[in-house]
Amino acid sequence: MDTIKKKELQKLACKVRMGVVEGTASAKSGHPGGSLSIADIVTYLYFNEMRVDPENPKWPDRDRFVLSKGHTAPALYAALALKGFFSWDHITTLRQPDSILQGHPSMHYTPGVDMSTGSLGQGLSAAVGMALGGKLQGKDFRVYAPLGDGEIEEGQIWEAAMFAGNRKLDNLVAIVDWNNLQIDGTLDEVNSPCPIDKKFEAFGWNVICIDGHDFDQIDDAFTAAKACKGKPTCIIAKTIKGKGVSYMEDKCEWHGSAPNAEQYEQAMAELNAALAEVEA
Repeated sequence: MDTIKKKELQKLACKVRMGVVEGTASAKSGHPGGSLSIADIVTYLYFNEMRVDPENPKWPDRDRFVLSKGHTAPALYAALALKGFFSWDHITTLRQPDSILQGHPSMHYTPGVDMSTGSLGQGLSAAVGMALGGKLQGKDFRVYAPLGDGEIEEGQIWEAAMFAGNRKLDNLVAIVDWNNLQIDGTLDEVNSPCPIDKKFEAFGWNVICIDGHDFDQIDDAFTAAKACKGKPTCIIAKTIKGKGVSYMEDKCEWHGSAPNAEQYEQAMAELNAALAEVEA
């Protein structure tokens, strides 16, 4: 990837992470850990990959984004705000009763949200339906669906995966955020879905494994996904839960806990330092 473009994406990813911290701290609730781990993928999609128009959120030919792991909405909201779908001022209203930014994405309240999600396991089915609809209509839009690694313990994920492979939906990309932590512990401690790659391959998917925080690898993976014909693609992104905030990194307890005032200050100081380093 071009060095200038990569630096720009790194800066935007820092700002997405700031939005995650800002939103969850203001709400005093939410899910910062998985939002931080998916931040680089979400940044890449909205600022380098997807065809979307903030001035026309319902544009029929837009690419679709279905956040199947809907509890990581803070990352999505920060990206949407930076992209221009709504003002950044909304970030601090996260989870408030009259806010357009609820705890999980809503297509009825939030500009730029293509599917209401939150019930884990259901988002991939919606994404499959969108991808099939595009094929039937002869449209060339693409559909992207981030999944949680704990979420894929749900049986509905595999029904959707089987259907997508059978229908050869090569306009569909699922991204597994493989941070190895879910609300109750590690994948092994709860109900490991591994080997994730072999399972998707068995259902007829093209599978690509990457470091989900390396923009060169992210770029190569999405480029390869677009070039793959006759199969949906699953990108398995190895990530760190809480990435970018030292005291949250690889800690299960930050799955659904918000930072207090002191923790907020530390997190923002670390992210501002990271941003300054990229900009130097």
